[in-house]
Amino acid sequence: MALSQGEVLAGLAEIVNEETGIDPSSVEMGKSFTNDLDIDSISMMTIVVNAEEKFGVKIPDEEVANLVTVGDAVNFITNAQG
Repeated sequence: MALSQGEVLAGLAEIVNEETGIDPSSVEMGKSFTNDLDIDSISMMTIVVNAEEKFGVKIPDEEVANLVTVGDAVNFITNAQG
């Protein structure tokens, strides 16, 4: 069963918190990973790998560049679940 956007957002917030220490409540759909949350490319790759494992999806490297906001990632993961 596919997870809802809210469930994916909560899971992604946990992953971001574990990697960066950012409060999960700060991880919102409209926030930019780099500009708002100050996540660098190395941390972003770790977040992507952890998200792939947690949600059972594959996020191709060329797609990672398109995941500018938290919402972009949530939508990609939600759609990738099939």
